[in-house]
Amino acid sequence: MSEVKEEKEVRYVGVRENLAYGFANAGQVFGYNLVAGGYLSLFFTKVFGIPGEAVATMILILGIWDTINDPIMGSVIDKTRTRFGKLRPYLMFVPIPLSVATIMLFAGPEILADAKSTTVKIIYMYISYFIWEFFYTIGDVPFWGLSTAISPSPSDRTRAISSARLISGVIGGLSTTLLVVMMDFSNKGVWKITLSQDFLILAIIAGTAGMALLSLAGWKTKERVVQSVKEPSVIEGFKVMFRNKPLMLIIASNVLGTLSSLASVFQTYYYSEVLDLNSAVLWINLPGTIFGYLTYLLIPKLKKRLDNRQIVLLNLGSRFVVSTLVFLLGLKFYNSNIVVISVLLMVQNFIFSFFNTINMVIPTEMIGDTVDYMEWKTGERNEGVSFSVLTFVSKLTGSVSTSLGTALLPVIGLSFVNSGGQQVAVKGEHTDLYIWALFTVIPYTLGLLAMVPYLFYDLTGDKLMKIRSDMAQRRKELSKSVSGGGVENE
Repeated sequence: MSEVKEEKEVRYVGVRENLAYGFANAGQVFGYNLVAGGYLSLFFTKVFGIPGEAVATMILILGIWDTINDPIMGSVIDKTRTRFGKLRPYLMFVPIPLSVATIMLFAGPEILADAKSTTVKIIYMYISYFIWEFFYTIGDVPFWGLSTAISPSPSDRTRAISSARLISGVIGGLSTTLLVVMMDFSNKGVWKITLSQDFLILAIIAGTAGMALLSLAGWKTKERVVQSVKEPSVIEGFKVMFRNKPLMLIIASNVLGTLSSLASVFQTYYYSEVLDLNSAVLWINLPGTIFGYLTYLLIPKLKKRLDNRQIVLLNLGSRFVVSTLVFLLGLKFYNSNIVVISVLLMVQNFIFSFFNTINMVIPTEMIGDTVDYMEWKTGERNEGVSFSVLTFVSKLTGSVSTSLGTALLPVIGLSFVNSGGQQVAVKGEHTDLYIWALFTVIPYTLGLLAMVPYLFYDLTGDKLMKIRSDMAQRRKELSKSVSGGGVENE
C-alpha cells in the first residue's frame, strides 16, 4: 500500500502540459458540439431540407459502422511504435484532414443551394458525414488514450482529464452558445445571414482555430507509461478487450444507457419548436454551467467518500428523480409560461451540472483503471483498444439517440415543409407534450438500465489499490529493459 501512496505523490505532468492537453480538447469539442445531440439532426432536417427518415437511417448506418471502426483504430494504435510514442503521431497529423472534413460537412446547403434533387443532398450527407467520422475517430481514440499514457500516476491522470473537460467546457462550449444566438438572429431577422450560413461560419472557425488547438495534444504532450517492445496483433487486441471484465461491464452500462441521450436531441427541438427561442438555453443553463466549473474542485473530496462505482450509481439515480419531478411540475407550463419553465429547468440543470462534471471525469478514469488491470494480468497495455471503447460508446450513444430521435419526429407529429425557400415546422395536437416528455422524464427513466452492469463491477477498493501498487513496481523494472529508459519526471 505504501508504494501506491508514494506513486500518487509524484507529479509527472506540469501545468503547461495539462493546459496544452486541455486546450487541445477544447479545439476538438468546439467542432464536435455542432454534431452532437440534436444539432446535427436539426441541421440536416431543418437547414439542409433532408427528410427525417433519411437522416435517421444514415446516422444509424454510420453509427453501426463506428462499432467496427473505433476498435479497429484502437488496435492499429496499440501496434504503433515510434520515437514520439504510439498515440501522439496520430494527433500530430489528423487536425489538417479533420479541418477540411468539418467545413465540408456543414457546407452542403451552400454548395447545393440550387439543387432540386433530394437524392443529391442525401448522397452528399452520407459522404461528408462518413469522411468526418473517419478522421474524427483517428484523432479521438488516441487523444483519450493519452489521458492514461501521459503518466503512471492516478492523480496526474485525474488532473489531465479534469483539465481537458474543464477547458473544453468553457471554450468548446462556445460553438453551441454562438449557434443558438445566431439562429435566433436569423429567425427573427436581426441579420440577413441564413441558418445554413450560421452553421458554416462556426464550422470554419472549428476547422481552423479549433484544429490548431487540437494539434497541441500531439506536439506539446508526452507519453510516459512504458510500452512493451512487442507489438500486439489486431486479433490479440480484440481478445484482450473481451477478456477485460471491468471494461466489458463499462461498455454494457454505456450501451444500456444510450437512450438517456434522447434528452439532448429533444432539448434542441424543445427550444427551437416549442419555445421558439433557441437562445433561452443560455440563461437557463447559466447557473448550472457556473456551478459545473466549480464542481471540478469537489471531485477529489467526493472521491475520498465514494468510489467510482458508487459515484456512477448516484449519478444515474439522481437524474431519474430530478427529471421526473421537473416533468410533473412543468406539465401545465411547458409551452405557455417561459418564466416558470425557466425556473424549473434552471433547478434541474443546476443539479445535473454537478453530475455532468463528474461524468466527464470518472468514466474516463475508470477505463484507465481497466487498462492498468489488463497490464497487471497480462503484461500488455491496450490504451488504443480500451479507449476506442470510450469514443465508440460516445459516438454510438450520439448516433443511436440522434437517429431514434429523428425517426420519432413523424411519430410525434413534427415535420418540416418548404415554404418560401425556408423549412417551416408542422406540428400535431400533442407534439409539444411529446417533446417535453422526451426532453425530461423518458430518457432518464430508460437510463436506469445502465445501473445493472455496475452491480457486478468490482475494480474498486483494496483490489484496485493492490493493482496500482504492483504496477508501480513492475513499471520500474520494465523501464530498465526498454530502450529510452523509464518515465520522465518534470
